[in-house]
Amino acid sequence: MRPVTGTGASRFDDTGGRRVTSRRWHTDRLNPPNRLWGSNGVTFGPDGRLYVAQFLAGRISAVDPASGDVDVVVEQDGPVQAPDDLAFGADGSMYIADLTPGRVWRRTPDGTYTLVSDEVRVPNGITCVGDRLFVNEMRMNGRLLELFPDGGDPVVLTDGLALGNAMQLGPDGFLYYPHMIGNQVWRIPPDGGVPELFAEHVDDPVAVRFDKGGVLVVLSRGPAGIVTRIDLATGARTVVVSGVVGLDNAAFDAENRMYVSSFGSGGVTEMHEDGRTREIVPRGLSGPFGVTVDPRGTVYAADHYRLASPGDSGEGDSSGVLTHELQTFVHGITADDGLLHFASEYGDIRTYDPVRRTTRVRVRGLDRPTGIAVAPDGALVVAETGAGRVIRVDETDGTDAVTVLAEGLRHPVDVAFDAEGRCHVSDDRLGAVLRIDGDGEVVTVAEGLGAPQGLVVRGDELFTVDTLGRCLRAVSLGTGESRVDAEDLPVGLPPGITRAQPALFVEGMPGSPRPFAGLAVAPDGTLLLSANGEGSVLRLTAVGADGEGGADGGGGAAAGRTPSPGGDLPRRCQWHRRYFI
Repeated sequence: MRPVTGTGASRFDDTGGRRVTSRRWHTDRLNPPNRLWGSNGVTFGPDGRLYVAQFLAGRISAVDPASGDVDVVVEQDGPVQAPDDLAFGADGSMYIADLTPGRVWRRTPDGTYTLVSDEVRVPNGITCVGDRLFVNEMRMNGRLLELFPDGGDPVVLTDGLALGNAMQLGPDGFLYYPHMIGNQVWRIPPDGGVPELFAEHVDDPVAVRFDKGGVLVVLSRGPAGIVTRIDLATGARTVVVSGVVGLDNAAFDAENRMYVSSFGSGGVTEMHEDGRTREIVPRGLSGPFGVTVDPRGTVYAADHYRLASPGDSGEGDSSGVLTHELQTFVHGITADDGLLHFASEYGDIRTYDPVRRTTRVRVRGLDRPTGIAVAPDGALVVAETGAGRVIRVDETDGTDAVTVLAEGLRHPVDVAFDAEGRCHVSDDRLGAVLRIDGDGEVVTVAEGLGAPQGLVVRGDELFTVDTLGRCLRAVSLGTGESRVDAEDLPVGLPPGITRAQPALFVEGMPGSPRPFAGLAVAPDGTLLLSANGEGSVLRLTAVGADGEGGADGGGGAAAGRTPSPGGDLPRRCQWHRRYFI
């Protein structure tokens, strides 16, 4: 097991000692690392620790509720690809719903894995009743099944689920489960029978759990963190708003303390009946993927399930992250003229107004759009990674038209414009930065760059994040010469870890996203990097001739705390001051 302990440790580096090295840039974090790579199913194990399934990471961790220490129990290079829920059997075996590949696993106490079933489509909710094992499917017309770890065909108890999820046996002997689409809770006898609608008009139910007193607790996956408690005998309800964005699951300890997870921001939080919370493992960024900054200095991160800003969260925790909206599957992002433009790997381009809090879908049906930029004339330009092309989106009279700027590319991932209005493209499989000239001709600007992803122009240089070499590369626009400007960037998987990439889509629904390390340049010339290996946004400030900055990797902020007003900020970054309160 890989321990991740203490405030300085992260999921990328369990010692907390790894630092970005650079002679040209002073580096600090805008938010602390997130020790959990998202958190989904949670349950207490026989050892008294809380086990956390991390779908985005492909790992399972065990959390000590007393200390907050995190141990990685199932690593990303194991047979489990995308664990979404888990349960323990009577013999101490762990059962895992491996959502994307459609598998259910058994992990015995000695660490041996056996495949229980590969016949469940999009398995999610999983629970044990003594020696019996039940699982449901997170899809329309999904099924609820009993599986037999020692052999035997699955038995279907019922179908017709409208996206099943976390379920549990109630004190009345019924299995309770949610319909995420439809805002309902259903129940059925574990030996089969006619399913019964138990509760309607429940806010976005993602998990049903029973506390030690037999009260049904329903968690909402929405932005308010709503928790609904229902008395089985009377149907009486109490509703609290916790503020934990994107709740996913819950578990109760022997003293009836409730611990919740968040698919949107990770972490583990103790939650009281009145909605008050206490951090066990702080929440934070699950990616992030893309990053951008508006002219006023507000930094925005595209964090797969949400739009967020690193800095003081204002949410009563120490995550250092403020959630603006649950914006599903956002990856590439750029700010322009008071608006934010998103690219989702699942095919659409969206424009968001942060003042009106409205979202408009501009284009649908693209093949893995990733990086996005605004052209000098205001059009959106997007790297359509899966199609191997770069496209342009123009709006005329409220209608968006798509034009192909270049095609036949190998794997374009990001786009950026120089001062002359020329479009540049990073290709992480070709290991090159390309330029698209006015006639559509594609010219190689620099090659041999490893796996360049995030791309920006700063003055007469291009900067790109090489995710293979984990470094920041600078490329001269004039000569194409390149150099390494910063090393040991926390991007990608932890060193020494490999992972079989789960499917991007499953049963027509979004599966596991592809990693993307975005890069942005701020108005004052500082660079912002989405450090998706540890869950932070890094700020890189050029070391001035007066000795400002340093090469130690970040000083106080790099040790995990958000910079305080003025004190930790270089003078040239004081336009950020209002942001770090």
